[in-house]
Amino acid sequence: MDWDKLRIFHAVADAGSLTHAGEVLNLSQSAVSRQIRALEESLNATLFHRHARGLILTEQGELLFDATSAMNKRLDAASARIKDSEEEVFGELRVTTTTGFGLMWLAPRLPAFYDKYPDLKIDLNLEERVLDLPMREADVAIRMKEPSQADLVRKRLMSVRMRLYATPEYLERHGTPENMSDIGKHRLLCQRTNSAQVSAGASFVQQLMTFDVPSLLTINNYFGVLQGVIHHLGIGVLPDYVTQDVDGLAAVLPDEQSAEIPVYLAYPEELRQSKRISAFRDFVQEEIIQYRKNQRDLA
Repeated sequence: MDWDKLRIFHAVADAGSLTHAGEVLNLSQSAVSRQIRALEESLNATLFHRHARGLILTEQGELLFDATSAMNKRLDAASARIKDSEEEVFGELRVTTTTGFGLMWLAPRLPAFYDKYPDLKIDLNLEERVLDLPMREADVAIRMKEPSQADLVRKRLMSVRMRLYATPEYLERHGTPENMSDIGKHRLLCQRTNSAQVSAGASFVQQLMTFDVPSLLTINNYFGVLQGVIHHLGIGVLPDYVTQDVDGLAAVLPDEQSAEIPVYLAYPEELRQSKRISAFRDFVQEEIIQYRKNQRDLA
């Protein structure tokens, strides 16, 4: 099978348009169309349904696109390993973590990382879905539980607990709870229990709900909860790391907390020698050491 035709097919399938694929490949639409037609003839199969809104893969096209996607990921991995044989840290680093941790802990620390490695390009993917690292959906992940995928290098970074926070302004206006039953006199801000999150966080919220909370704001991520808290909407359930980077938060019922949530960094075994991975791993570990030191100072 012609590699060049497969490359063009993959670009068309990814873009859903001959025109857009041509722009990516720096080819004319007619040239792209000829290559797709020739590939379909060689396979004796129709790969695309032509639709007014663009091109849609047929069943045969889906099979071929799965194969070319896997090929591309393997080529990316090979390219990354070749580039990482150099001494300098450069190129693209694809990092994935949860929305809350990425927005509230990692992103504020990235300026210092860019100061050290200005030629590095970071693609930060924030979502609760666990990406497949061996299949190169990302280069490195920071997750709120130990990864279960095989062939990964993994390191435990720290532990997090969910706690209750409010602004001093809110507490001055509405009073400070003295025990858990007092939660029933306040508006609670939390991530909704049916959204993707660690089970310890959901269990803590369910415990709070047993106190007949009269007013509730549920949001699908912790960054949204934080915004509600700092705008004095109520008492929020937030990970404890936010207190180091967000001023003006007061701990509410500080002895009440969720179960411990482990935080892990992981990356594929094949990238163990990667200069980019090493630079990011070492930077995160240095920031964790500083984070722990700050925690001790606050205690």
